[in-house]
Amino acid sequence: MIKRCDLHSHSTFSDGTCTPAELVSLAEKQGLSALALTDHNTSKGLKDFMEAGRNSSVITVPGCEFTTEWNHKEIHIVGLFFKEETWPEIEDFLELAHIAKISSNEQLISRLNEAGYDISTDEVYELTGGNDFNRAHIARVLYAKQYVSSVKEAFDGILKEGNGFYVPPKRITSLAAIRFIKVYHATAIFAHPLLNLTYDEMREFLPQAKEAGLDAIETHYTEFTDEMMHTAESLAEEFGLKQSGGSDFHGEAKPGISLGTGRGNLEVPYSFYEDMLACSGSK
Repeated sequence: MIKRCDLHSHSTFSDGTCTPAELVSLAEKQGLSALALTDHNTSKGLKDFMEAGRNSSVITVPGCEFTTEWNHKEIHIVGLFFKEETWPEIEDFLELAHIAKISSNEQLISRLNEAGYDISTDEVYELTGGNDFNRAHIARVLYAKQYVSSVKEAFDGILKEGNGFYVPPKRITSLAAIRFIKVYHATAIFAHPLLNLTYDEMREFLPQAKEAGLDAIETHYTEFTDEMMHTAESLAEEFGLKQSGGSDFHGEAKPGISLGTGRGNLEVPYSFYEDMLACSGSK
């Protein structure tokens, strides 16, 4: 049997709907050999995730997905194989970003209220168990109250940047996030690259990112067409970068996307896990 992995998933500690332990159980059912938890801008779910992995056939990989900015574009950088003693450092590094994000999201709700949308911060916090929330949680409340017909419609309309309600917070720079990841001997990966940058922008960004320590780019990703996958693969080869991949699974928050298989045609080879492990210097 071919061994497969998924190096990009989310739990209830960011905007997913499965707990870290539930993700591990689901990975077992899906027949995955390795799974990474890469919650947005937090390491808080890693303790539960790694504990669940101790009694599992699935290798659990501690990670984090950093929301960053380059040339006024939002770019997501995934770090994998953070050692447990470095998890508090992730929270310290992201503290100012967390404060800015909380302010941004509370202002978003205030603007929605002013426009007549009946939504409160308490309702959104209920979805997170009191943890920080983001636009995905706000979208779920808007959907539950039938202001939109889907979470996607909320993101494409009401919550889209530039439509008057959402003003993004000041973000960490992409190169700073990559350097941070490498300081702690973790693996730095550019997540879903062709969703964020054009081909020409990629060719401008990648030399800078490689110099900062970027190890890999995601070439196998749920929303990639075959053409996008081949383009990403050619860029990885040209710039001497390894390949990674994952479903970006969020549970019910992203219906139709399954752990390990995405929309049904995703297959991330186990060799990607082995390459990402080697980039971290871990054993």
